[in-house]
Amino acid sequence: MMLALSTTEALWFLPFVLPICLWVAWSDLRAMRIPNTAVLALAGVFLVVGLMLVLGMGVWSFETYLWRLAALAIVLVIGFVITSLGLVGAGDAKFAAAMAPFVAPGDGLFFLMLFALVLIGSWITHRVAGRVPAVRRATAGWTSWDQGKLFPMGVALAGALAVYLALGVSAGV
Repeated sequence: MMLALSTTEALWFLPFVLPICLWVAWSDLRAMRIPNTAVLALAGVFLVVGLMLVLGMGVWSFETYLWRLAALAIVLVIGFVITSLGLVGAGDAKFAAAMAPFVAPGDGLFFLMLFALVLIGSWITHRVAGRVPAVRRATAGWTSWDQGKLFPMGVALAGALAVYLALGVSAGV
């Protein structure tokens, strides 16, 4: 499998992104909310580490960096529209926008397929785990168990980004 994401990019992003992804997944499971601070932290990681990839290491041109930032803005506008239509939560849309610059332009279709797989897997896992009494007792305060058709999409969004970057790291190994 050839990713447009370079191993260098993945190696630099993954250590900073992974804790944020875990935070987002946990928060969305627990409270059905993605904190704005997590969204800002993810965007901040891209701003700082991405700039290091331009200035410090010469991995990207400044134009590449700006195009990746444009992806954030484009996904934010699309997210605003679909949130306004009631199709996704605002936190999900904002987090997706903050995720967008991490996905290499040539990997867009691959990432969407990966997200679809992670979404299906996380939905099934969430529904099955919610029926296990020991899991319910251990996570008694979690809001996501009793939301009917609603699903904590932050789990799938964060999971897909973490898996994508991990695949980028493993491609170079």
